[in-house]
Amino acid sequence: MSNITEEVTKLVSPIVEELELELVDVEFLKEGRDWFLRVYIDTPNGPIDIDQCAQVSEKLSEELDRTDPIPQNYFLEVSSPGAERPLKKEEDFQKAIGQFVFIKTYELIDGMKEFEGYLLSYGPDAAEVEIRIKTRKLTVVIDKEKIALARLAIDFSA
Repeated sequence: MSNITEEVTKLVSPIVEELELELVDVEFLKEGRDWFLRVYIDTPNGPIDIDQCAQVSEKLSEELDRTDPIPQNYFLEVSSPGAERPLKKEEDFQKAIGQFVFIKTYELIDGMKEFEGYLLSYGPDAAEVEIRIKTRKLTVVIDKEKIALARLAIDFSA
């Protein structure tokens, strides 16, 4: 399925660039009996609106009809990544410094695989996250290759 997401990324990238938007992620998933092609877009200066999603959906749909890279039937969804936006690219992490994040790792670090806290830094080798355990604040260093999933999160304790 990664070939499909790569192909769709190549098709949608010029569309979002032309509209001065940002491509956040592309997913191709099976849920129940149905396949979904989900494209998440955003703007550099604030929330995306429904008209922008519709523009991308219309132009991408034309490209998908023209190139036909997906053999099975699917539903196309173009939307905002939401408040819990995924962090995938280097620049996503850089923009998230100082923000509350959720990071899941492939293996245990200090006895844990899930970390919620403020992203202090993100460098060539690791991310530093300030987490809270009860009333204590701790800084955890997470090697980049150990990060399985990362996204912005909502701090309900604030």
